[in-house]
Amino acid sequence: MSAALRKGLALPALFLLAMLCTACSHDRDPAAPSAVKLGERMSPGPWGEISRGRYLVRAGDCEACHTAPGGQPFAGDRAIPTPFGTIYSSNITPDPETGIGRWTDQDFYRAMHEGIDRQGNPLYPAFPYPWYTRLSRDDVLSIKAYLDTLTPVRHVHRKNELPWPLDQRGLMAVWNGMYFDEGTYQPDPKRSAQWNRGAYLVQGPGHCSACHGDRNFAGATDMDGPPTGGYAENAYAPSLAGGVRDGLGSWTEQDIVQYLGTGRNSRTAAAGPMAEVVEQSTQYLSKPDLEAIAVYLKSLPAPEDTSVATVDKDTLDRGAALYVDNCEGCHLKQGQGEIGAFPPLRQSSAVQAASADTLIGVILDGAHIPRTTAEPTGLAMQGFADHLSDAQIADLTTYIRNAWGNRAEAVDADHVEDLREALRKSP
Repeated sequence: MSAALRKGLALPALFLLAMLCTACSHDRDPAAPSAVKLGERMSPGPWGEISRGRYLVRAGDCEACHTAPGGQPFAGDRAIPTPFGTIYSSNITPDPETGIGRWTDQDFYRAMHEGIDRQGNPLYPAFPYPWYTRLSRDDVLSIKAYLDTLTPVRHVHRKNELPWPLDQRGLMAVWNGMYFDEGTYQPDPKRSAQWNRGAYLVQGPGHCSACHGDRNFAGATDMDGPPTGGYAENAYAPSLAGGVRDGLGSWTEQDIVQYLGTGRNSRTAAAGPMAEVVEQSTQYLSKPDLEAIAVYLKSLPAPEDTSVATVDKDTLDRGAALYVDNCEGCHLKQGQGEIGAFPPLRQSSAVQAASADTLIGVILDGAHIPRTTAEPTGLAMQGFADHLSDAQIADLTTYIRNAWGNRAEAVDADHVEDLREALRKSP
């Protein structure tokens, strides 16, 4: 479904929800004890808690969303594009007037656990409280302890750009009643400690399904099923489930650890929003935590593989010629790429994803491989937005998704045109 169509459906639907749902409630237990503790290997005392908080802030990728391009870290004002409008992140430095300097521990826990701010207003789920509610109270307070050590920055929150009635925060109470399940992560006693640690990181601080999970017309993610792919920031985050063609079914646990730690492996390289996630978040996770995430992700079941329509020969011929002229020099004749430099396109789950949006976005605007401590050379690819027409990019994308054994739906020029326009308007 296109972003424009989702938006068109969502506005009247949410308005209808506001009219229909007048009272919804949850079982609330804000004083719930910690379910999972991280700090066992860290030193006790205030410094240990602050260190743990810093680690969790990175695990949650907080700085990325709460820092505007060129702005002060954690001072907010980053534009978050959504199908409903643009939301600007808040200032989470300890500035008493514009940040969280006057927030108590309980205020902060309530925001993370219930999605309610210090003034009692519902937050928008662009702030991923549907996932942060899984964090233990100890972990939330460690995050607060770290944020309290930051340099206060005065920066007034910019008004979100949302149409009526979505600009009414009270509507989020209705949304919460229908789609938000509050509660800390509960370990599965039938699974290993490592599996539970991975599940906690993926479902809690990592909030992976916020991007990799499918959303309904109201923007709510299926929190119970495996993350089988979803849209975020004008890109498509591929499936993390066990599908061989478009998921992690053919990846080893070591492939996942290497990808999250360096942004690349022998199968692919991070691009789009995921490149930033690796640079600012996952590269800083400990090897045991990366291994736990890998164990959990490899346990997710594979969805039923969907059928793919046959692509006509003329389209593939046009796409093949464009590939020779524009791509083969780096990605090589059989799409095998150069490991460590140019990612392979052959048998790539990202290339064969249910939506081609990320691949089209890379062709239009280019990409860079993340710079990490382990792999400091972040190679970049140029964009072809000014060089190729919508029809040419559609043919090229379709060819890449159906060459060398790849198999995925074809792309048409209208799809490319819509995405080109969305990227042009993206804040």
